[in-house]
Amino acid sequence: MIKKIFVKLKSEGIGGILQTVYNRLMPRQLGYYPNCKSVFQDGVGMEIGGPSGIFKQRGLIPVYPVAKKIDNVNFSHNTIWEGTISEGSSFIFNKGVTPGCQYIGEASNLEFIGDFSYDYVLSSHCIEHLANPLQGLSKWIRVLKQDGLLILVIPHKDGTFDHRRPVTSLGHLIQDFDNQIDESDMTHLDEILNLHDLAKDSGAGDFHSFQERSKQNKENRCLHQHVLDTRLAVETVDYMGLQILAVELFSPYHIAIIARKNSQDQGVSNEKYRGRDTTPCWLSPFPSDRMALQVN
Repeated sequence: MIKKIFVKLKSEGIGGILQTVYNRLMPRQLGYYPNCKSVFQDGVGMEIGGPSGIFKQRGLIPVYPVAKKIDNVNFSHNTIWEGTISEGSSFIFNKGVTPGCQYIGEASNLEFIGDFSYDYVLSSHCIEHLANPLQGLSKWIRVLKQDGLLILVIPHKDGTFDHRRPVTSLGHLIQDFDNQIDESDMTHLDEILNLHDLAKDSGAGDFHSFQERSKQNKENRCLHQHVLDTRLAVETVDYMGLQILAVELFSPYHIAIIARKNSQDQGVSNEKYRGRDTTPCWLSPFPSDRMALQVN
């Protein structure tokens, strides 16, 4: 415990410690959560990556305590975050219910899952690790039923070790999608090595250790391949044709987006979240969101 406190103090300062204590005493929750709680209770979900504290009892979006069933996809039988993972009926998201099915496979593939299989898809702090986020999103949308929900939590650059890096452009994501970039891509390695803030990455070690780990990204998937702010997160979900239902921002680094897969004849309009006068960026706790609006 003392070691964890020291690491957090070193990476986030006394403010980070106080924020953690406050969050434990007064847990925050997504304002839109009551509107989608019934989907979690009655439907079947798929989580990409995880399990995540975001979806636990005291998390921002407490899905696990009420969910009927959640299956899971992870990229490897062994990861830095989860340790050893076994395929089969082994995904324990709530000890009070039957475990979900654990799949081992690429988040940007999902060839082992049929179309329209799930009522909702969960993903917390995963999409930034994908070399081809739009490819991943296209597969997550494919396995969603019509009117199914995507629950997406993305790290905002301002509160992470990415704060020195430029935000990825939507055009770059589209280019990666068109070029069918896969997980062996290392286009951003030099940028990451030059601009990654090791002081905010307690698990990275010294620069040499971080460099060696980064070179093995296909095996460990530790790199943030892409850097997001609120505007890019909204633009990305909008580009994929989803109806955005909510965008909520939480310090120190969470962007939470709830979006729905509409049928083709419903149409989609996300101007409420994309227009200059109503964008969540105006009320953002993240300085770069507000600065970007002033520039534009």
